Amino acid sequence: MKRKVMLLLTCLLVGIGLVTAQTSTVTGIVISSDDGEPVVGASVLVEGTTLGGTTGIDGKFTINNVPSSAKT
Repeated sequence: MKRKVMLLLTCLLVGIGLVTAQTSTVTGIVISSDDGEPVVGASVLVEGTTLGGTTGIDGKFTINNVPSSAKT
């Protein structure tokens, strides 16, 4: 009985690890197509989610915990 409980707990811990590993961090730079300069304060959103952020003074952004199912 004790062995079955330990096996069940191990499976649960491995399952939780796999679920949390399915997110990533997205970084990038938004650059204007007109003059090639970084765009300050641009909104960047992950399509189909409420995740997003804004670019900094150098046009860079970072979005954390993006699900692996997100494509754009």
